[in-house]
Amino acid sequence: MFVVSRIEPIGAIKKINGSGNKSDELIMQSYNDLIATIEALKTRLDALRPIQDVSLLHALAIEYTYESNRIEGNTLTLRETGIIIDKGLTVGGKSMREHLEAINHYEAVLFIRDLVQKQMPVTEYLVKQVHALILRGIDRENAGCYRSIPVMISGSRHLPPQPWQVPILMQDCCHWYDENKSLMHPVTLAAEMHERLVTIHPFIDGNGRTARLLMNLILLANGYPLANIGGDTESRLAYYQALEICNLNGDKEEFCMLIAKEVLNSAERLISILGG
Repeated sequence: MFVVSRIEPIGAIKKINGSGNKSDELIMQSYNDLIATIEALKTRLDALRPIQDVSLLHALAIEYTYESNRIEGNTLTLRETGIIIDKGLTVGGKSMREHLEAINHYEAVLFIRDLVQKQMPVTEYLVKQVHALILRGIDRENAGCYRSIPVMISGSRHLPPQPWQVPILMQDCCHWYDENKSLMHPVTLAAEMHERLVTIHPFIDGNGRTARLLMNLILLANGYPLANIGGDTESRLAYYQALEICNLNGDKEEFCMLIAKEVLNSAERLISILGG
């Protein structure tokens, strides 16, 4: 696991998974360099804040909704997603579920932004609230509730824990967050919480979207932009592969790098849009 301290210099090389070999040191140095670049961009971004352009924040929320849903198989285009959210119109040939996924996810983005403003702590209840929004009107029985049956993940060799283990593991997950939120770099912390949530797979459906929203809640709360993972085939496969590596052998380097690169890309783009 990456442990990039918020106290020690970002360039410090730490051992990864206790091995400390040359390859690990190079990976860690590369990650630290990436974090250092993100910090420099964040400084520039902070100088452009507060962002007063409501239309910009709205457009970014729609774009994030589109990509996050596309990862899970939603076939709406970016324009269709915008029309559904902005105009309340239905799109011919698209299912009601896809319409609800667009509306629900957009509302969930607004919800986590509101949580950031209120400085709400990360708790099990908060995670359930986010999930309840994701499945609102889609699966009322399971929205905001931990699963009560065993599940398998299509296309993955990872077998999620048994349902009776979920409440305990989720409690441990939030406890781990509380213990590490002031020790780990926020980007690493956000990626780690995402990975931990999808590994537990606490819900029947909506785990990926909930995990990405939780990750972005942590990023936003610490002043970083949304990490918007692309829903195109190449981006989606890279994302799933990085998660699979985490699940199978506990190596989280590739996943942390992937999330950090998304944060960097978002920061560069946002600075460009704001004219910085």
